[in-house]
Parts: sequence; structure tokens; C-alpha cells
Amino acid sequence: MSLNLLDTSNWLPLEGLAPGFDANKAPTVHDLAGQQFRVRGDGGPMTFSFDDEEVQWAAAGQAGTAPYEAFLVAGQLYYAQWHSVVEQDLAISLVLDLTNGTALYIGATLGKPTPSRVAVQHDFRPGTLDGFAAGAAIAESTGLIGRRVEWVYSESHAYEHIYLSPTWYTWQCLAGPERGLADTDSNTVFQVRPGIFVFTWREKVIPCGSVTIADHRDVNAIRSHGSLFGWDESGTQPVHFTFGAHGKLISMTHHRPELDPAL
Repeated sequence: MSLNLLDTSNWLPLEGLAPGFDANKAPTVHDLAGQQFRVRGDGGPMTFSFDDEEVQWAAAGQAGTAPYEAFLVAGQLYYAQWHSVVEQDLAISLVLDLTNGTALYIGATLGKPTPSRVAVQHDFRPGTLDGFAAGAAIAESTGLIGRRVEWVYSESHAYEHIYLSPTWYTWQCLAGPERGLADTDSNTVFQVRPGIFVFTWREKVIPCGSVTIADHRDVNAIRSHGSLFGWDESGTQPVHFTFGAHGKLISMTHHRPELDPAL
């Protein structure tokens, strides 16, 4: 008997996706070790101090020390990710552009979903780095709208994303344990540099959210780095892991100007 894909109670919990999903994760780097960064923005000052294994931070009214992973996205552009040791409902992503002197803090808070609220809420705080010459600010973007991108996370995990509007995107599993599943979820996108985007999403069926950063400058060889954060099957324990993917643009939708969802 075939599985009823429309019955969302059959969908895998977040930890069911994890085995092997991180096969295409990029190697981590220790380039940030020994450095301290002070970020200024509308949300007030934030500080981040890195050693080889841990980051000490104070941001958005919270502070702590935790193990971290850092990835090199492009020249002098880094993505760091960690899960708070003390506040298990908090995961943090930090984008540092040392060339342009800009940063983006994203705090992911995990709560209980309701009919009007998804489980993960994202707090976005762009800013500038003290001691660095400031370039173009990191800001929300409509640059992905209309693109359909195929993403390969491992030899057995593949998805496609269709970026619909400033609020919505559609995903479909092409290979892996979720093959055949699809949904439309909320997203928020920031442009970090021309062609490099932070893409975040918040799922309503599986209680989880994600923060990714991807280099789309070569549409045939897109590279992403990201993390997933959500509840386990019991709804009592947080699940947090990092991953990576290789992507390519497979089509582009062009609307008439008066119907363009990006405008």
C-alpha cells in the first residue's frame, strides 16, 4: 500500500532527515579564531569573540559561550552557526563580511507552533563592523524571486526550490526519505553581496526553520551552507545540525511588470 503523501502525520520528523543529509557540507574553517567583532546596528551593539572551538557572544539581550562551526562562503565572507548551551530554544547564525565591514545576526527561537504561528521565529539584525570600512549594507532582497533551483545535499538527498515572492517559496523533495513531499512555506531573503544571498525559511508542518547562505554568482555551480533547527518527533527536544548543498538554476519565471510579485 502506497504512503498517502497528503497525510502530514506520515511526514518524517526533523531527526529522520538528518542521517546523511550533511554529506555535501563544506569543511569548517578556523579563520575567525582569536578575533573579536563588535557589530553596530539598529538593534544595539553586539559582540562576538571566537577561539578555535567556542564563541562568546552578547547580542539581542542574550549572552553565552558555545561551540560553533564556521564556513568560508567567499573571499573574507564567513557564515558561523551555533546552538546555545544554556538556552536550548535558541540557535544563532552570524554572517561576517570582512571586506565590506558588514554583518547579519539571525537569532532563531524555537517555540510551540499554533494555527497562526510557526515553531521557529527569526530575529534579523543587520549591522556594521567596528574597525572595518563599511560597504553596501546587508538588506532584504527580492533577487531570488522567479528562480527555480535544484539542490543536492548528498548522493541520496535532493530538493528543488521555487522562489515565489518576498514571503513565500515552494519546495519539493526529488530524492531521499521525503521524496514526493512538497509544500509552500514562509521565507525571508537578504542580499549580502551581489549574487550572494541569505535565504531563511520557516516550515509549518515539520516544526523547524533554516538559515542558509548561498553563492548564486555561477548559476550552474551554486554553493550553499546552512543549518536546520526544530523539535524532535516528541516535540520536547531541540534538533540542530548544519549541512551544505550544490545547486543549479533549472528555470526562471518572468512575469509581466504589472503582475510581478517582486514589485
